[in-house]
Amino acid sequence: MPIPTRKRGVLPGFGLAMGFTLSYLSLIVLIPLAALVLRSASIPGGDFWRTVTDPRVLASYRLSFGASLVAALVNALFGFIVAWSLVRYSFPGRKLLDAMVDLPFAMPTAVSGIALTAIYAPNGWIGRWLAPLGIQAAYSPLGVTIALTLIGLPFVVRTLQPTLEDLDPEIEEAAASLGAGRLQTFVRVILPMIFPTLLTGFALAFARGLGEYGSVVFIAGNMPMKTEIAPLLIITKLEQYDYAGATAIAVVMLAASFLLLLSINGLQWWSGRHATAG
Repeated sequence: MPIPTRKRGVLPGFGLAMGFTLSYLSLIVLIPLAALVLRSASIPGGDFWRTVTDPRVLASYRLSFGASLVAALVNALFGFIVAWSLVRYSFPGRKLLDAMVDLPFAMPTAVSGIALTAIYAPNGWIGRWLAPLGIQAAYSPLGVTIALTLIGLPFVVRTLQPTLEDLDPEIEEAAASLGAGRLQTFVRVILPMIFPTLLTGFALAFARGLGEYGSVVFIAGNMPMKTEIAPLLIITKLEQYDYAGATAIAVVMLAASFLLLLSINGLQWWSGRHATAG
């Protein structure tokens, strides 16, 4: 009886590939994050607590996390609609629209921030129509949310597109033949199948919004206690040579972001397991 031989892969073996992977991730991700945590450990506990609980710092956290959450929720809804339209329908200009989705990836964030400010300022193309209604877009939390929505949209659309392309239209036809309406088909058939992917896109957009700086700094107005985001406050601390304060703020953002993303990934794993079991 011939002895089965192991097929040689095109790429290196597991040991070598894993070694390269761990080395790369350590240099790019793990070592810088470890240095940040170690740097914060050298700060006296009282100073650390006073820094991260300062009213100005807490206001920046509320704005950063709140605006990122709202922007990610908006992108989850409208990003699904955009992805569905690009996958399911053929219309003139479809390829152009598909390319425009990636524009926030390619465009410098400072350019997008300046463009949004020019449009939503009180004398801008859109801002001049909002001002009589008492709506101030630029230099307000609303402006921050608009900027984060712009830079987060591609993450949701590009994450959802492959899943929507893999959906078999016959499943929807089968549900319709069994008497299900459009809403029932979406809620009971389509949504459970795309929900884990939708959560992934939401998490990516949320995480991207937390660290955004360039597109927000112009339209926010940067007013302390009102429109000052946490990344801007970190930059301000560094410019004042307050490295301990900047490190403390960054560590809190890192810990909160990690816990939130871990929770979202856990929910994604649970929903995927539940869908498989069902």
